[in-house]
Amino acid sequence: MSDKLDFLEVAPPVEADATVIWLHGLGDSGHGFAPIVPELKLSNTHSIRFIFPHAPMRNVTINNGLAMPAWYDIRSMELDKRADPEGVAESAQQVVELIEAEISRGIRPERIILAGFSQGGVIALHLGPRLPYQLAGIMGLSTYMSEPEKLVAEKTSANQQTPILLCHGRADEVVPFNFGQQAKMWLETAGFAVEWHDFMMQHNVCMEEIQVISTWIQKQLN
Repeated sequence: MSDKLDFLEVAPPVEADATVIWLHGLGDSGHGFAPIVPELKLSNTHSIRFIFPHAPMRNVTINNGLAMPAWYDIRSMELDKRADPEGVAESAQQVVELIEAEISRGIRPERIILAGFSQGGVIALHLGPRLPYQLAGIMGLSTYMSEPEKLVAEKTSANQQTPILLCHGRADEVVPFNFGQQAKMWLETAGFAVEWHDFMMQHNVCMEEIQVISTWIQKQLN
């Protein structure tokens, strides 16, 4: 059993009947994305609980081996070598425990969205298609895929029809635009339906994107 992840929770104004689990990027924490909740401009009676986990500390090769919050090690900036498969699998299992904790709190899996930015998006896109139960949606922001060539063999049928949202900056200097486009291609090749949006931004989130995210979340959890 892996160590449980600490997280920041943003409770809804009424009793929760849905959850968004949102994974941050390299070197960040759950506090990094928590301020986005009011920016989504949800209704005053929305029932969505937001969970923002904190990645564990680990040594990151491309940052001179320094320890920082990371979902996995990055040994190379090349796409096919960027994500450490063992670290991805370990973090994915920790996120499974978060999902199952939400289910034990009374949230049905089909009322849970798994989201992530950059490194967090890698975990979301890796885990979501492999889960044995259906989610409400899977969201990847400014991200890419780990070992996408294994997806067809390892996917389950549970989330084959689950909506997937991908957003990417056309001027992203950290995760190149074509990395996101390739993630879309791999997912579609594996039979998943992907909603794609790109924006004139770098490796960040913009207001236009937040509006798209808000609309998409509310559509899946209405």
